[in-house]
Amino acid sequence: MESCAAVEKEVEKVINKFSAINDHSQRIIGDVIAFIEKLRSSLAEGTPDDKLTPGQVEVLNDALKKVKDKLHRLTTEHRDLHGTVSKVGKAIDRNFVADFTATSRTDVLQSERNLVLLNKIMAQHFYRQGMDDVADALIKESGIPREDIVPEPYAELHRIWEAIHNGNLAPALEWAAQYSDELDARNSALEFKLHRLAFMQILNGGVQAQTEAIAYARTNFAKFVRRFEKDIQSLMGTLIYLPIGVHNSPYKYLTAPEMWIETADVFLKDACQLLSINKDSPLSVIVNAGCTALPALLNLKQVMMSRQVTGIWNGRDELPIEIDLEPENRFHSIFACPILRQQSSEDNPPMKLLCGHVISRDALNKLSNGPIMNNTFRLKCPYCPMEQSPSDAKLIYF
Repeated sequence: MESCAAVEKEVEKVINKFSAINDHSQRIIGDVIAFIEKLRSSLAEGTPDDKLTPGQVEVLNDALKKVKDKLHRLTTEHRDLHGTVSKVGKAIDRNFVADFTATSRTDVLQSERNLVLLNKIMAQHFYRQGMDDVADALIKESGIPREDIVPEPYAELHRIWEAIHNGNLAPALEWAAQYSDELDARNSALEFKLHRLAFMQILNGGVQAQTEAIAYARTNFAKFVRRFEKDIQSLMGTLIYLPIGVHNSPYKYLTAPEMWIETADVFLKDACQLLSINKDSPLSVIVNAGCTALPALLNLKQVMMSRQVTGIWNGRDELPIEIDLEPENRFHSIFACPILRQQSSEDNPPMKLLCGHVISRDALNKLSNGPIMNNTFRLKCPYCPMEQSPSDAKLIYF
């Protein structure tokens, strides 16, 4: 944030200088135009055959000199502006790192397996974004078996989401009707929001569309009366203002473009939750997580280089520090053993002791001086004074 603030400060200087020069230039150019117009009017008083008097020649030369001086001043100010603009570039170079190789591992993509995985996740991302032609081209050029890339339901959802943005509600209404019971069970407002947009879309036809709008409301709003009574009352209130236009009424917020954007986002969110798929593609999640982690990794790398301990990062499959990602980037629970500082796995699962504290199976074995064989050995919990038999520990699942 400090780096962004430093660059923003330089940008503000440029904008302020642009504004100042623009105002000054307008005044100077206005003065020059007025001066020349006055001079032209003065010269036009005589006949075309009249010769300029020495006094008029002197006034004309003086006028030309003043115009030249003013324009030269404008040129100088414009030239000075380049220096201010160049400082923005220098601020960017000073506050941001252009070379990110220090935080990357060049050997990651040397493996054929990793390259195949990368191509698969990219193809999947394009399918999810509805870019089937791009995904097909990538599959063809990379030689990935097409059966390995199964387009997710997200591709259909993205097309419906895009249709809502384009003002086409038919695909979304059809999808919502298909999953109406599931949406109601989740207390989703999606179906009502779609019908509300459709109702307002009909009202765009003006007074002559009133009968059609009322018929649509009677057909589609009855099931929503209990949950959205006040909203439906507002929708009915719009009918009063049809002669002057809903956009000139207290209900003009119902015609705002934000209503369409909000409904499209609600559709994508609720549909993904209903179908148990992630709203964002794995590729976009990885990129966003990487962007979040990059500043901290760059700072860490600089500290490590200054202390000449860069070797502790090389060849490791885990980051040297913990990166605090946003909650939406956490998809499942994990357990890290508080004793061995290791993440649990199928071979080393978490074990719950009688006292309720949880440690890994490897830690339990180490505290028991070997694999758990009998109930004679008494284990003292490393976090509380309770003694218990290692065999009493229970395997738990996250």
